[in-house]
Amino acid sequence: MSNTATAASRRGVFQAHGDGEEESKQPSHSYMLSDFDSDPSTDPGSETDPDSEEAESEPELETEPDTHTESATIGPELTELRDIGKGPQTNVYEEESYISTTHTQPKTEGDLHIHSVLECGSEVMTCQFNNEGTLLAVGLSDGTIKLYSMDNKNFLQTLRDSSSILSSLPVTALRFTLSSQSRCLLLATYASGIVRSWYVWGGECLWGVREVGETGGGEGGGGQRQTLSLSVSPSGEKAATGGSDSAIHLYDLSTHQRLMTCRASSTRTVMDGHRFRVFAVTFHPEMEREFISGGWDNTIQFWDTRQQHSVRMLSGPHVCGDTLQIDPAVNHILSGSWRKDNALEIWDYVSGQKVTEVPHDYQGESKIYTCHWLGQDHIVAAGSQSNMLRVINRWTMTTESRLLGLSSAVFGSSVCPAGKWKGLIAATSGTRVYLLERDGQKHSKK
Repeated sequence: MSNTATAASRRGVFQAHGDGEEESKQPSHSYMLSDFDSDPSTDPGSETDPDSEEAESEPELETEPDTHTESATIGPELTELRDIGKGPQTNVYEEESYISTTHTQPKTEGDLHIHSVLECGSEVMTCQFNNEGTLLAVGLSDGTIKLYSMDNKNFLQTLRDSSSILSSLPVTALRFTLSSQSRCLLLATYASGIVRSWYVWGGECLWGVREVGETGGGEGGGGQRQTLSLSVSPSGEKAATGGSDSAIHLYDLSTHQRLMTCRASSTRTVMDGHRFRVFAVTFHPEMEREFISGGWDNTIQFWDTRQQHSVRMLSGPHVCGDTLQIDPAVNHILSGSWRKDNALEIWDYVSGQKVTEVPHDYQGESKIYTCHWLGQDHIVAAGSQSNMLRVINRWTMTTESRLLGLSSAVFGSSVCPAGKWKGLIAATSGTRVYLLERDGQKHSKK
């Protein structure tokens, strides 16, 4: 692969077209098998992608098609590490790269400040703090995971094995959890369809599962599945993964076995599951058996782990990233959509009714790839088009601070949950992770 063309970016996982004029500032890659160029339907089950516009490639940056091979024959049960990545190759993706002709320096407004910047060497897809706030895991477009210490921001180690080197497809989601022996584990999903559990301090892959597309599901049914989203239950005993075939797999993390597959029923008269790619899965923080999911079919589905089909749904959000968050204090859902209108919305978890929507920022519209609750009073949201991160007052719905001047979209973000770095925001853009602090949180730089 050319050094000037990065591996498939998170935009390539999300959609197979450009984001418009502003998106020409950043890499735009695709390894999907089809394009979705029309405006989104507001009806549940719509399989279109919003706000599609062609972006022109800059002539000085060459692009190359790249072919990777992955076995689609290994079943979903526990797979030995040595077997992952073997077999006939089936996955093909194309790359298109764009480079900005303008050079801007990132800057902040309001009470937000850049504490430090991590240069990761490859395009960053996702990032995640551990529960103690001492580690930051960063997932890259080439399948590499890098770990950083929050105490001194030093690079600790790389999590990558021979099979991930062979596939070199992006890391799509990361979640920290603990083993039954209280060892720190990191669950990771990949666009190659693999789920891995890493022992953080040993740098060892403990187990891996290759997910196969469900017959009758979305794109890739019965064959290649891109695993795109991940969530761990409050107890840490179960995990759910969403993917390109519209199915959600539920796993027992102690046995590493798949418990069941959650999907829509065969009838098209009832919307009791997803009909297209699932980009977000989120367990309720206080309800072990309940989780929600969202994707390209403009619905949020509500699930009970004891049932195969969803128990209810709400219509609206067009989810293209880790943009479903639940606040258990008031039982509200924060949703982010990759579109110009109604990009940020808040919903009542019980009734499914919309509580409010967040207005656009005067600095420009943002199509949302990542959003989080920030404490009890704020929201963090970021994405593409404006290439901006906002900290929004939850009660006035006004933006209090911003990160601006980024040359690439913000694909992922994470809020440090505990420890002396509590409230620190990590935001990915290009090959960098920006660590952001707000006034009153000042930490010494080391």
